[in-house]
Amino acid sequence: MTQNIGLNYYKELIDLKDVEEFEAQLRSLLEVPIQSIADLENWLKDEQDITIKITEAMTGHQVDFYRNTEDTDIKSTYLHDQQVIQPLLMKYEAKLNEKFCASPYVNQLDEIRYGLMRRVRESKVKLFREENIPLTIKEQELCTKYSEIMGGQTIEWEGEEKPFPFIQSQLDHLDRAVREKAYNLIGSAYRQIKSEMDAIMDELVQLRHQIALNAGFENYRDYMFVVKNREYSIQDCYDFHENVEKHIIPAWNRLAEVFKSKLGVDTYRPWDNTAKLLKKPPYSEVSTLMDGVSEMLAKTDPYFADRFDYMREHGLLDLGDRKGKSPGGFCTSLPVSGDTFVFANFSPSFFSLIALIHEMGHAVNGYLEFSEHGPLEEYQGRAEIAELYSHGMELLLLDKLDQFYPEEEEFKSAQREELRRAFTMLFGPLAGDLFQHWMYTNPKHTAKERDEKYFEISKRYGLSPVDTTGLEEEIGMSWAGTLHYIEYPFYNIEYSISMLGALQLLENYQKNPEQAIESFKKGASADYNQSIAAIYKETGVSFDFSEPAVKRMGEFLEKVIQDIH
Repeated sequence: MTQNIGLNYYKELIDLKDVEEFEAQLRSLLEVPIQSIADLENWLKDEQDITIKITEAMTGHQVDFYRNTEDTDIKSTYLHDQQVIQPLLMKYEAKLNEKFCASPYVNQLDEIRYGLMRRVRESKVKLFREENIPLTIKEQELCTKYSEIMGGQTIEWEGEEKPFPFIQSQLDHLDRAVREKAYNLIGSAYRQIKSEMDAIMDELVQLRHQIALNAGFENYRDYMFVVKNREYSIQDCYDFHENVEKHIIPAWNRLAEVFKSKLGVDTYRPWDNTAKLLKKPPYSEVSTLMDGVSEMLAKTDPYFADRFDYMREHGLLDLGDRKGKSPGGFCTSLPVSGDTFVFANFSPSFFSLIALIHEMGHAVNGYLEFSEHGPLEEYQGRAEIAELYSHGMELLLLDKLDQFYPEEEEFKSAQREELRRAFTMLFGPLAGDLFQHWMYTNPKHTAKERDEKYFEISKRYGLSPVDTTGLEEEIGMSWAGTLHYIEYPFYNIEYSISMLGALQLLENYQKNPEQAIESFKKGASADYNQSIAAIYKETGVSFDFSEPAVKRMGEFLEKVIQDIH
């Protein structure tokens, strides 16, 4: 697949190579006298103007690197940001936070508009330690090394070197032998880089543990809960883990029996636990994928399609697979331009179709937020909110999958697969969250113990109905393929929390499509200074992951899947 991947998609209004001028701009903010509430609000506006310029430039450089990890000039620019700019930014951010918190006018700021900012900045002042700056830079270097290793992975397939995502796409193949072959090749690929992955993760765990100790915490898990300003407790997370294991996994096991029966197999192996009932990939060329998704969005809401077509026209989508491209997919905001960029490294598969729809949920959310409130600032970006609109977009487009699967039976299979994905998004991220709780509260664990724990947790959740005999080692080391564990620690449970909200959105959509879409847009453009619960309420759903809520949504999901016949 080929795609035009021009680089002129972000605005570079600040020269990060000119370190002296960069530092002078930050220093000037520290020197501004604040002698009234009006001065403080003007200072905050000036600070935002500089911050969004820095953010857009650094985001653009990072995306450039993810798009081509093998370009030495791009890598040099990205590493300059991480090794030179980031330490300065951390130092001045701490000083600016101190200046803000020390101002006698802080408590006169409007609580609705500035309350969240004040709480976050006060938290950062308490957490900041000068000695953590080099540790954070080293952490980023390890993440960069991971991206380079994964981006350079190729696997021989029928005499040709293929990118890693192509092999992953073969897990959806109709032929069981092909799926098994792909699964084994992926396991072999992980085995080849295992020592490097173990070294990276070992060092990350120790670095992160030290960062937490320096900040006065017993472990990195406790530290991250404060960093993320979570609106729920650690115990709430453990309760959620248990609620899902109690109410969702039994339903998952029942559904697995249905899939096993449809496959006509005696044992349900890991390569059967994929979207394998679809006869072929939904597209072969990226252009076909984009044409079809545009149509699906247009049938849902004209604004959704307008944003997608705009992004396509302006080079804000990079969706194909190629060597040297970092793994995974994401949507990121460009706060100066007011745009969003979607990156994806996937070969043709059902998953890649859904992943694009998922990222467009983020993109629509980003555009609505910008049009209503201007640039979304870092302190406002809570993943429990963002993922509600990405999962929500997937489910709002559930009834339009016939765009890619026009035959009735294929259409039903595709819908079942998307709903099956909703199940996996309830327990998969929770398993990942539990894995990280264990890793960071047991920082002296060995690589062998880590693999064993990952297998144990995987078997309790997603692999509960799967025969894993003889594959314990392969499954145990497969954590290496999950970008979040390396680059976005403790960004997992948000997916599961938000999926409960998205299922409520689907329930509303089935009753009143127009109202559900309007509620989606209302919530996606809401003031992010509100609590998570308030924004969920504006979207027409509840921020609730208690046992009754988990049980009810699990039953609803199981019923919807069974009703497709």
